[in-house]
Amino acid sequence: MDMEEDAVEASIEEFEEAGKIGARVREESRQLINIGEGVLDIAETIEGMIREEGAKPAFPVNVSINNIAAHYTPEFEDKAVVGERDVVKIDLGAELNGAISDTAYTIDLSGEHGKLVEASEKALERAIGMMKPGVAIGEIGAAVEEVIRGYGFKPIANLTGHRISTGMLHTGIDVPSIKTDDPYELQVGEIYAIEPFATDGKGFVSDMEQVEIFSLYMPGRLRMRESRKLLNYIISNYGMLPFAERWLLKEFKSKLLLKNALKEMLRMQVIKAYPVLKEAGGGLVSQTEHTVVIDEGGARVLTKE
Repeated sequence: MDMEEDAVEASIEEFEEAGKIGARVREESRQLINIGEGVLDIAETIEGMIREEGAKPAFPVNVSINNIAAHYTPEFEDKAVVGERDVVKIDLGAELNGAISDTAYTIDLSGEHGKLVEASEKALERAIGMMKPGVAIGEIGAAVEEVIRGYGFKPIANLTGHRISTGMLHTGIDVPSIKTDDPYELQVGEIYAIEPFATDGKGFVSDMEQVEIFSLYMPGRLRMRESRKLLNYIISNYGMLPFAERWLLKEFKSKLLLKNALKEMLRMQVIKAYPVLKEAGGGLVSQTEHTVVIDEGGARVLTKE
């Protein structure tokens, strides 16, 4: 999307359509999660499915396995494959004229961690069930924590759900997975991505060195011509939404020039990085996510077929 000051707000109908696209792709993509399947093939196939629906990926598809909780999108020419005992989390989003949906699911290929998967699923159900105008987001976090701990696991304290707006995946209002004193109350018309994470580890995540996802932070002055060219491309094609380095390599053929441009942009705080996040104790992680809109009577799930 273009970063124009007079950008038009997406309608609720467009958010509903983005949600339906996300739901269809989510369900159809489950068949891709097989032992021996390439992680890069999975991500690019799902991204292609979103485009075939007439939308764009709202962010690079995340394929986070086992103790990797979030932000793992495969690098260019990634050789990783899904293993026979892996717990695989797929996080995908669709963007349609600025309207965004965000949804995720977990598949346990080992068949041994069904309760872990169920913990995040049931926590999501509980959260959505209590979301209505006037409810404080700290209360929602308490309910999520209660459900996950009831299964014998821990919620991940430093991963949250988030409010969504036109062209913006994160708008500054977070929905925790633990009890907090945050008094912010849900309001009619707000749109949220709710995504409980459950783990058998320590209950928080830490940054890894690997970074494959970035987003525009603040357009600024850049010295290198390649950096300026890249900035214009990002603004024109992604706006404020996250993008993958592998996406850029399809347009900027020199990997060295691209990396140097990204380094300058990071140094000048023109873009920000999203490091791969791992469970701090090495625990397995499950994730389940829906996008909802707050109506007068409660939360309505948009990412439902």
